[in-house]
Amino acid sequence: MAAAVRVLPASPNWYCSRCSDTSGDGRLFGFAARHRISVLDVSTATPTFHGELIGHTERIAAFAFCPHREHGALCASGSDDGSVRLWDAAGLVLRGEHGLHQNAITALHWSPLVKDLIVSGDEKGVIVCYWHSRSDSQQFFPEPRTIFCLTCSPHHENLVAVGYKDGMVVIIDISRKKEVLHRLRGHDDEIHCLAWCPVPGEGRLPAWQDELQEESDVPNGELKQDTAMKKSCYLASGSKDQTIRIWSCTRGRSVMTLKLPPTKRRGGAVDPAVKERIWLTVHWPCGRPTEIVSSSFGGELLHWDLTQPGKRKWTLLGSSEGQNHSRIVFNLCPLKHQDKELLLSISMDRDVKCWDLSTLDCSWTMPSLGGFVYSLAFSPVDPGCLAIGVGDSMIRVWNTLSMSNMFDVKTYWQSIKSKVTALAWHPTKEGCLAFGTDDGKVGIFDTLSSSAKNKPPQISSTYHKRTVYTLAWGPPTPPLSSGEEGEHPSVTLYSCAGEGIVFQHNPWKLSGEANDINKTIRDTNSIKHKLPARTEISWKPDGKLLALGNEDGSIEIFQAPNLKLLCTIQQHHKLINAIRWHHEHGSDPELSYLIASGSVNAIIYVHNLKSVIESTSESPLTITEPFRTLAGHTSKVTSLSWSPHHEGRLVSACYDGTAQVWDVMKEEPLCNYRGHQGRLLCVQWSPVDSDSIYTGADDFSVHKWLISKQEHTRPPQGKKSIELEKKRSIQPKVKAKKKKKPVGRSPAKQDQSDAVNGDESMKDTLLEENGVSDHEGEKEAQETELPDKDSIAVSKDTSLSAYDYSSLSSSKPFVTQKATPVKKDPPKEKPAPDASLKKRKPRSLLPFSTSMDHRSKDELHQDCLRLATCLKTKDHNEDVSPDLQNRIHLGLFTDRASLHNMIDVEGKYHLENGHPELFQQLMLWKGDMKGVLQAAAERGELTDQLVAMSPMVGYQAWVWTVEAFAKQLCFQEQYVKAASHLLSIHKVYEAVELLKVNNFYREAIVIAKARLRPEDPILKDLYTSWAALLEKDGHYSMAAKCYLGASSPYDAVKVMAKKGDAASLKTAAELALISGEEELSASLSFRCAQEMLLSRNWVGAQEVLQQQKTLFGQRLVFCLNELLCKCLSERNPCNRRSPVPPCYHSWELKRDASFFDMVIEVWQKVLGMDTTEKATCAWEQLHSIEHPPSTSNTHPKQVLFYISHDLTLAALSYQAAAWDEVVKSILGAVARSYDAGNFTLMQEICSIFLPEGCENLRDKLDSTNSQSMDACRSLEGFVACGLLYDLWWNPPKDPPAIQKACLDPALCPTEQTVLEQSCIPDHSSPEETPDQTAVETDENLNSTTEFNRCKTESDSKTNSVSLADRQSKLNGCKVLLSEAIAALQSTQRDIAEVQKILADMIHQHQQQRNNLQESTNGSIHENNVQQSSENELDEPLSDSSQIKRKDEVKETVTLPELTKRLMEAKQKLAEFPDSLKVFPFPDVLECCLVLLHIGAQCPPELHEQALDLLRKHGSGDIYEKAVRKFLT
Repeated sequence: MAAAVRVLPASPNWYCSRCSDTSGDGRLFGFAARHRISVLDVSTATPTFHGELIGHTERIAAFAFCPHREHGALCASGSDDGSVRLWDAAGLVLRGEHGLHQNAITALHWSPLVKDLIVSGDEKGVIVCYWHSRSDSQQFFPEPRTIFCLTCSPHHENLVAVGYKDGMVVIIDISRKKEVLHRLRGHDDEIHCLAWCPVPGEGRLPAWQDELQEESDVPNGELKQDTAMKKSCYLASGSKDQTIRIWSCTRGRSVMTLKLPPTKRRGGAVDPAVKERIWLTVHWPCGRPTEIVSSSFGGELLHWDLTQPGKRKWTLLGSSEGQNHSRIVFNLCPLKHQDKELLLSISMDRDVKCWDLSTLDCSWTMPSLGGFVYSLAFSPVDPGCLAIGVGDSMIRVWNTLSMSNMFDVKTYWQSIKSKVTALAWHPTKEGCLAFGTDDGKVGIFDTLSSSAKNKPPQISSTYHKRTVYTLAWGPPTPPLSSGEEGEHPSVTLYSCAGEGIVFQHNPWKLSGEANDINKTIRDTNSIKHKLPARTEISWKPDGKLLALGNEDGSIEIFQAPNLKLLCTIQQHHKLINAIRWHHEHGSDPELSYLIASGSVNAIIYVHNLKSVIESTSESPLTITEPFRTLAGHTSKVTSLSWSPHHEGRLVSACYDGTAQVWDVMKEEPLCNYRGHQGRLLCVQWSPVDSDSIYTGADDFSVHKWLISKQEHTRPPQGKKSIELEKKRSIQPKVKAKKKKKPVGRSPAKQDQSDAVNGDESMKDTLLEENGVSDHEGEKEAQETELPDKDSIAVSKDTSLSAYDYSSLSSSKPFVTQKATPVKKDPPKEKPAPDASLKKRKPRSLLPFSTSMDHRSKDELHQDCLRLATCLKTKDHNEDVSPDLQNRIHLGLFTDRASLHNMIDVEGKYHLENGHPELFQQLMLWKGDMKGVLQAAAERGELTDQLVAMSPMVGYQAWVWTVEAFAKQLCFQEQYVKAASHLLSIHKVYEAVELLKVNNFYREAIVIAKARLRPEDPILKDLYTSWAALLEKDGHYSMAAKCYLGASSPYDAVKVMAKKGDAASLKTAAELALISGEEELSASLSFRCAQEMLLSRNWVGAQEVLQQQKTLFGQRLVFCLNELLCKCLSERNPCNRRSPVPPCYHSWELKRDASFFDMVIEVWQKVLGMDTTEKATCAWEQLHSIEHPPSTSNTHPKQVLFYISHDLTLAALSYQAAAWDEVVKSILGAVARSYDAGNFTLMQEICSIFLPEGCENLRDKLDSTNSQSMDACRSLEGFVACGLLYDLWWNPPKDPPAIQKACLDPALCPTEQTVLEQSCIPDHSSPEETPDQTAVETDENLNSTTEFNRCKTESDSKTNSVSLADRQSKLNGCKVLLSEAIAALQSTQRDIAEVQKILADMIHQHQQQRNNLQESTNGSIHENNVQQSSENELDEPLSDSSQIKRKDEVKETVTLPELTKRLMEAKQKLAEFPDSLKVFPFPDVLECCLVLLHIGAQCPPELHEQALDLLRKHGSGDIYEKAVRKFLT
């Protein structure tokens, strides 16, 4: 390989996290290029090509050098073939390998601390640690995800960071612990690169202070630089989500996030409509812990200073225009060179660049090639300018004479979009370069234009149908040669392509139509026969002769300008690949008549045409003898080039992988170049250096080599040839996506497509570039494929192939020989044809008779005699069939009856062998279709084909067959197909019914609507049936649509509301409104608003109610409810956050006014309640609504809503000054909160609505209205009750003795806001409450812990009140000590007690009766025990109930006694006046107990009064224990 002095290598692979690296000694740089590794020597100022590491069979995705200087040349690579290989890069030899991975390897790193440790990861998530010196290994499987990158820690030998495709970063310990230390979550897309900080420790940097201080979940409280932190280190990650994160390994979290800035790509802004590609690689420079280099959008590199404050922490690398990469960067590798810190980058633009980190400028750029090198052309005007046509859809123009830059290459890609297969420089005009492509395009670039980078080429409007093989500039021929001089160009462009046609293009007018020169050839030479397909074109340098190479191996010589045929060379017998004329500047003029040609048959022939040209013969001559023969190559010759420095010296490029220099006159091989690793496709002799030759090959490279340095003189033969062939056969097996096979393509066409589609056929196409150029028209489809595989050329090539197949149907037979974009034929070693493409021999329809005709000769002779006899008998009008007997097969040659017999026998044979379709075909031939149909219907073997044939029997038979087929399909559960067949015989109703019965409602409706009248009742039936099914399955929206389709909007509304969520109810209400169901719409709107209320969305609730005029009153309720909730939450702020934040209106409120005034003002301003009529109407609306009584089981929000309803009535009455109604409504609200067991809420309502007590209200009432006064008294009782408890819960600070008293939690209000409160147990009704709570009060007297809890839960705003103030408030509680109400409540308790005993007796009796019926003997007792234990569990386990149960055990009460007690109590109850019974009142005895518990603060007269009431009415069992303390 050292024989090549200069090389343009293959491009680095794309989309790999680490596929390039520099050696530990800084001398070598290697990168993966397809399935090989290219190694460059970067020890000098200009890089040179060192060689290639060859061995992998598939794309290499990971590569790393050993970082230790003493093993500087050792490196490792991981490939899609699952192997990891160890190489000596200096000697280019394989050192070892392992195949421990079962899947494609995606990442690999050589440990910086352990000299022989290589860590690799694959696409399934398996990590392998391999110690090569001892061949030991260990496997890990931390996550079942695709690994994208991994890197070993430079500070801790056991730490490895792994980045995954889904954005997860994991740090693992590879020691024997095998544990995952951290799972770092933060990125939400592929991790492209990981880099450890080069300096250990996690000292804070200034820019990271803020983010660290924000930490709330630091494991050990304060952050300290402990020893663990010093040992640990930071990790940087770059992700596809466009962020770089710095992670702390001690904390296991991100400490800094860098967002890529939206920098504009050099040379123009990025189109915002195109989703931009991104690959974010990061590099942490050695010894610089505060600096990072990263890639960015569009190929720019950024230098980040992590200590910089603010967002702008980055600087752009490459200060001058054109220094940056033009497309995304994949890898960054550090390099130390003469104390300079350098950085090497590889990119999608196929350039390798070297950067100086001190100046941030680009030191050098080395271009690379991403495809086969199809064509080389030196400019005749600028001799050092070499044009290179590459399969990556780009042209490179290399200034090989540049002194400052060895790789001075310009790239042209505009408008190409396909492989560049042919090039030709204009003979006189500088910078004019013609090109031809794989898709048949011909164009001309101006390479000298100042804006050449952005200027697209001129494209000929005439396209070839196939690959362009050759381009040549030559003198114009008709019709361009006719006319005045100056009207036409002096030279025109000729192109020859795969379809065998040569076009002449006018370079002055490429938009005009090109001419097919075959027309001129026919006219000039009066040719009538078909012309051969052209494969090569070459003009003699003086422009007088044109040589055309043909597919059949012939070469025709024509005279310009009219293209008169002078001679035909019949030497080659295979397709011509190359023709070259000798130059004219030699000392011997005869040599200018030499023409060299190479073809597929590996031999080069040289002919001397001097005698032909000087001949005076009118008719064309034929040459069959060569002037010289150059034999030695072992495969097809692809390109030829004469030396411009010598006479009679020729170089040839060949598929055998070598280039050969020949002395033509001596027929001697002079020198053979074997430096390429693939088949050679093109060759050019340097026009400036007689010792230099340039070659291009399918190994993606161009080599410049010196003749004088070569050790071989002739092409390899025998074993050497076989070895070279083996070397080249190691090709990457790219896993292409499965493609659908072209339908109906015959094997013959397959061969044609292989030949026409190029030298590689399908196999070689897959070996093509890592990606085709897609600069401007970048397609998303390509982007998705690019990361996956080495090659995306597959999609393009298959589209080309498809085009080829379609055009082959009209192609001429001789094209089948054609081959390669550089001239081709089918490869010698044809791959075995795909089994699926093999032509299967069809089964014979007449197997029996065919087999009879393949018997022995004697039997066949007997057949002839028997047949002659039978035919003779037939002449006498006799039946021949009996004479044939066993020789049924002879029926083929006799009469119809015999043929029928033969068909019957054959048919029977098919049925016996399980081929009914062949039997049916025979019966069709016989004409007995009816019998076939009946037999098939009976066996259930009807097919679409039989049904299609049935009309030939008659209309009735067809209808009968379709019906039978429909039944058969139903048995096979193909109901839709059966319905379609029924439709074909116009049985619409039957088809619809069939679909309906089998629940294919959608299809049934389509058919019914399409084929039946709109008013047909079956349609409505279908809709309603489907709706019922959908409703049952919970698909309410779909069911609603069905009801609407059936013109039943009411049902649609009902089903839509069935789910009961706010969204469904809102839709249902709107639906009802559209349908005219206003009342239903109003009720649904109200339900929807209530649902929204539960989720605290008052804004949404008002929006829903606003649509309904009849719900104006409810809007007022919801408005008051919102203001009340707001007020309550402000008075009692809650510590815990609600999962659903409230959605309040932003109304302006008068905070200084009373609550009623504030509410009324909002009603008037916002809700438009500006007239008395509206207020009256709203009051009537709300007054007519009755809510059920609240209990402790009622939801707190529901209780609050009912209370809001009562208070809304109170506010409306307040506005109308109807004070008696105000009192009743407020009393209703207060009593409801008391009944619901929510004592705190009762207190809050009293303090909000009656802050001054009831005095003002009493003054405004009509004192003659006894009912109003009774209501007011009751309200005063509840206010006083709330005040009493408030005084008890907030005792004065001085007397400690009082603090012993406590109330059970049942009576203790919670500190939560009313919206979040929990219900207080056992406080369900005024009748029940006193019984239980009075006793519970005494039970907990001495429980200090309980007292403390109550204390903390009580209203925080209430402070200890002065003793005098407390005395006056206690005197205000006198209203509670009502003798009459105490007596009434005592009677109600007696009634409740008797009723409970009766209920228990009935329940017990039923239990005993059930047990007797249920089981026998032993199980009865067991069941009783279980039932009784359940009963005990059901009852409240209070002391009072336990005392009661003991009493019940002691004395059994009879039913008559109970009845008598009940009657007496009810009579007593009837004697009380109604004014006492109408309105509720707090439990008098409970209030007495609280007064007594307050102790010394209670005024003596109140104390006496309370004791007196307890003596009189506290005799019941429930109060006995509580009262005993105060009465003894």
